[in-house]
Amino acid sequence: MGILKFEHPQENNSVHMTTSPLDPEEFRRQGHMVIDFIADYYKTVEKYPVLSQVQPGYLKKRLPESAPYDPEPIETILRDVQDHIVPGLTHWQSPNYFAYFPASNSTAAFLGEMLAAGFNVVGFNWMASPAATELESIVMDWLGDMLQLPKSFLFSGNGGGVLQGTTCEAIICTMAAARDQMLSQIGRENIGKLVVYGSDQTHSGFQKASQIVGIHPKNFRAIETTASTSFALSPEVLKSTIRSDIEAGLVPLFLCATVGTTAITAVDPLGPLCEVAKEHDMWVHVDAAYAGSASICPEFRYFIDGVEGADSFSLNAHKWFFTTLDCCCLWVKNPSALVSSLSTYPEYLRNKATDSKQVVEYKDWQIALSRRFRAIKLWLVLRSYGVGNLRNFIRSHVKMAKIFEGLVGMDKRFETVAPRHFSLVCFRVSPSAIIKANPSLSDHDNGKHKADNYKLLNGVKCVVNEVNSKLLEAINGSGLVFMTHAVVGGMYVLRFAIGASLTEEKHVVMAWKVVQEHADAILHPPCIN
Repeated sequence: MGILKFEHPQENNSVHMTTSPLDPEEFRRQGHMVIDFIADYYKTVEKYPVLSQVQPGYLKKRLPESAPYDPEPIETILRDVQDHIVPGLTHWQSPNYFAYFPASNSTAAFLGEMLAAGFNVVGFNWMASPAATELESIVMDWLGDMLQLPKSFLFSGNGGGVLQGTTCEAIICTMAAARDQMLSQIGRENIGKLVVYGSDQTHSGFQKASQIVGIHPKNFRAIETTASTSFALSPEVLKSTIRSDIEAGLVPLFLCATVGTTAITAVDPLGPLCEVAKEHDMWVHVDAAYAGSASICPEFRYFIDGVEGADSFSLNAHKWFFTTLDCCCLWVKNPSALVSSLSTYPEYLRNKATDSKQVVEYKDWQIALSRRFRAIKLWLVLRSYGVGNLRNFIRSHVKMAKIFEGLVGMDKRFETVAPRHFSLVCFRVSPSAIIKANPSLSDHDNGKHKADNYKLLNGVKCVVNEVNSKLLEAINGSGLVFMTHAVVGGMYVLRFAIGASLTEEKHVVMAWKVVQEHADAILHPPCIN
C-alpha cells in the first residue's frame, strides 16, 4: 500500500518559493531599501504625533488572521510598516519626545547594531566568539576610565565589567551574588532573615529583583525620603532602619543607592551611605542608569563621588549614551562573586580555554546563557564620536534643560519642584496660580476650625494635582510633544526630560509654548454665552 502524501495546493509552485533565506545580493538590495526607509523616517519623524493616538486592539483589525503561505516582497511589507505599524508607534526618536528618560540613538550605534545582527554570534563563552568576549572586556575598561571609576572596578584592577540587557538584570545578578555570599556565612536556611534597602525613589526594578532573588516581601525596605534632603536617601534614616532590623533578628544584605532617580533625578549621597552599609558588611550597588553617562564630563563627575565604597555600579548606555537598546553597563569589584552565584558548567560547554581559567566566561556574569554581541555597537559609538564629542552631546542636553528651566521660572504661574541636576526639569502649575484662578479655594483661613482648615488644605492639594494632571493629558493629547509625570511628596509634577538625539533648542522653546497654551486654556477657560 502506497504512502499518502498531503500537499498544500501551492507547494509545488516553485515560482513563489524563496530558494535561500540569506542570499547576499538580495540582502544587499533589501538592506538598502530598509536603510532608506529608516533615514526617511528620521527626516520626517516630526510630522507624527509623538504619542501614538491609536486605540487598544487597533492592529488586529488591520492585519490578516494568519501568516501568509507564500512570500511577500519587501516593498509590500515596508508599505504595511508605514501604513499600519508607524501609526501605532510612540516616537521615542522624535525631537519632541520629552517623556520618561531618553532612548538616545546615533548613526554609530545603529550601524553597530547592524554588525551585531549580521554576525549574529551567540557569545556565551570565549570559544563561542573570542572577539565578542575580548572586545566587551576592552570597551568596559575604556568606559570605566572615561567615568574615572576606581581601578578596582576594572579588569586592569582585578574587577571587571559586563554588558547586561537592563538595570533590572544588573540588580538581580548583584543581589544574587550578595545573597549567596551572606548565606554561605549564616546558612541557607536563614534566607528569610535577609533585608534589602533602597528609598521610596529607588527604581521599581529593585523591588522586582528582590522578589526574584527570594527576599521575603516583608524584608524589602523602601525608606521614605523628604523635600528636606531633596528626596535623596538619608544616611541617618538608613542607619536607624538597619539598627531596628538587627534588633529584630534580621540580617542587612544589600543597599541600592541611586544617582539620578527616575522621578526627579535625586542623587543619593554615596559616600555616607557606603560608610553605613560597610559597618554591616552589606553589598552596595549604585544605580546610575540615566545620569551615570553625564559623569564622563569632568564637571558632572562629582555626582558619583563615593562610588569607591560600593561593590557594583551600573548605567544604561541605551538611555543617555547614544547607544541603541539594550546596553546596560555593569561593573563589579569582585567578579568571582557573580561567577560563584551564576555559573553552570555542563559538559557540552567544556573546552580548553575555559579550563585554562585565562578567559572571561560572560555566561557566568548574567542570568541567561545566550548573549548578544552588544560590545560592538558600544565600541562603534566610542570610536565614531570620541570622548570629546560625547561630552559635548551631553552638555548640549543639559544646556537645553537650563533654558527650559529658565522659561519655567519666567512664568509666575509655574514653579520647579526639584533641583535640576542633569537634563530633567520637574515643574508644575503652582498652587498660587490655581487659587488665583479659583478664588473659592482661598478661604481656608477665614476663621475656620483647624480640622476644617486641614481638610480644606488637603482639598486644595487635590485640586492642584488634578489641574496638573489635566494639563499633562492635554499636552500629550495634542500630539505635538510627549511628557510624563511623577508624584513626589504628594505633589503631581510634570517631567520634561531632554535627551533625544534629534532635539534642538527650537524644539524646547516650542514645547514650552505648548505647555503655556494648554495652561491658559485650563486656568482661564473661554466663557460660554
